[in-house]
Amino acid sequence: MILAAGKGTRLGSISKETPKILIDINGKTVLERIVKKLLSHGFNDVIINVHHLADKVIDAVEEIRKKEDINITISDERDELLETGGGLYRVRDFFDNEPFLVYNGDILTDLNLQKMYDYHIKNDALATIAVRDRDGKRAFLVDENGIIRGWTNRESRVDMITIEKPMTLYEIPSMAISVYNPGIFDYMEEGKYTMTSIVLKATESSRVIVFRYDRGYWVDIGTPEKIEKAKSIL
Repeated sequence: MILAAGKGTRLGSISKETPKILIDINGKTVLERIVKKLLSHGFNDVIINVHHLADKVIDAVEEIRKKEDINITISDERDELLETGGGLYRVRDFFDNEPFLVYNGDILTDLNLQKMYDYHIKNDALATIAVRDRDGKRAFLVDENGIIRGWTNRESRVDMITIEKPMTLYEIPSMAISVYNPGIFDYMEEGKYTMTSIVLKATESSRVIVFRYDRGYWVDIGTPEKIEKAKSIL
């Protein structure tokens, strides 16, 4: 699933005319770049949620369908923006019994998605979250075995710990790319909420791990400055 329903408010006037996922980065939209990445890593059946400027995204998807060997389904959230968790739960019937990838539609990276997917299966996890040593207001709290044990807001220093006894934990932010088993839906319900809240709930009884990637590049295009950074990197 590509999460592409956000309003892109941090982009100011840019997002009034162009949804984040259709921003041009050196001649290709973010959507085109993500789709090509998914195809090159073995993913060819995709669902994408839309809300802000949904018609433009749907039109762009139609054009991609004509050019690429990929199946893309639309989840229309124009009536109500459901956030990452609610948006995923709404389309739960799209997925079969295999693990699936969730990719935020404002992220560009050279992370190897196939390696991450294989790592998830090898480690028999309910969820695997890609993480990176980077600046970020929020971060997961992870133990020495790469298991998520909590979450922290670095600005307010508010921690949420899901372990009973103290242990050494390190902070590391998410890359906004994850792999889940369908069992994750057992922790979810209808509504508007983030996947972070679900991941933390799942850590109490299931194996939730990180896939760390500190090499290469990772950039979100959430601000005008970061768009320019993405253009420079690519």
